[in-house]
Amino acid sequence: MKAVAAEHVPGAPLQPGPVLAAPYQLGAEGTETDTYARASNPGWRALESALAALEGAAAARVVGSGMSAVTVALRSLSRGGGTVVVPADGYYQVRAYARERLEPLGITVHELTCAQFGDGGLRAVLADAGEGALVLAETPSNPGLDVVDLRATAALCRTAGALLMVDNTTATPLGQQPLALGADVVVASGTKSLSGHSDLLMGYLAVADGALVPPLERERLLSGAVLGPFETWLAHRSLGTAGLRFDRQCANALAVATMLREHPAVRSVRYPGLDDDPAHPVAAAQMRRFGPLVTFRLDDEQQFHRFVAASELVTAATSFGGIHTTADRRARWGDPVPPGFVRLSCGIEDTADLLDDLDRALARR
Repeated sequence: MKAVAAEHVPGAPLQPGPVLAAPYQLGAEGTETDTYARASNPGWRALESALAALEGAAAARVVGSGMSAVTVALRSLSRGGGTVVVPADGYYQVRAYARERLEPLGITVHELTCAQFGDGGLRAVLADAGEGALVLAETPSNPGLDVVDLRATAALCRTAGALLMVDNTTATPLGQQPLALGADVVVASGTKSLSGHSDLLMGYLAVADGALVPPLERERLLSGAVLGPFETWLAHRSLGTAGLRFDRQCANALAVATMLREHPAVRSVRYPGLDDDPAHPVAAAQMRRFGPLVTFRLDDEQQFHRFVAASELVTAATSFGGIHTTADRRARWGDPVPPGFVRLSCGIEDTADLLDDLDRALARR
């Protein structure tokens, strides 16, 4: 009898084995550690302890997605009548959330680019806002890969009595530690490089001061923005190889960026690890690794599609940070970039194989 291989359908769900769980049994009233899984459970505590160690945090709390991490923090740490600053050149859904959900509550929302964080724009906003503002920086930014000087921004926020929150998704704690640079809160999508296998959704928050934990926990409990037990296990499992994976991703990204910079089909390249990249001086001062993302520009949308179709290793995908190299044409989502702008997430393929594949695919434009 011939073995029949299962047909691979891109995007088809994984079929996991059984997830073992036990019901909670209440003990003497007031003495229980866990009474309801949406409030606390042993799986979360194990993963949160590991994430806190990686971020150098007083504590960490997991949630159901990276966007959940952002919204839980914004809802619980902002105040009516106050001021929130969000990245103008970062993840577009954060801006949408701030406008659609925070502004109706009487919160003043300002959008600043990475450049405006350092050229006086943030200082002017905070001068008008008074104490209690909440500032969210994303660095390196997605998709432009610009960098915010976190030491300078943290000092400015501290002087103004503002909280600084940093989206650390692109860099991961293996690439930079915002809390050590003066930030108060880290938010991140663990869906990306940290878990790294493109098989789960997960987010987390990490804080420098444990006093910030209660409002975050309360918002997680009431909103139900929680992480499931199987995803918790998968994420914790993935941390064991995170360093190995991220090192290879970053090495591949630098090699790819270096190659693309000289390729005749490519109009421009951004990668903070390149010595001549505009973001490199600040990135080198605060990052230990420069991440898996490289951005480059092709002539147009059609050239992008021909490139992906010609590649044997690159898959079109909008998430990033997995073990396989993926490409996303960011203009399709409304990012203010040219039609041929490509965000490439480098995987852990053999470096020479990846470079050869990209060169051949671009040559077939």
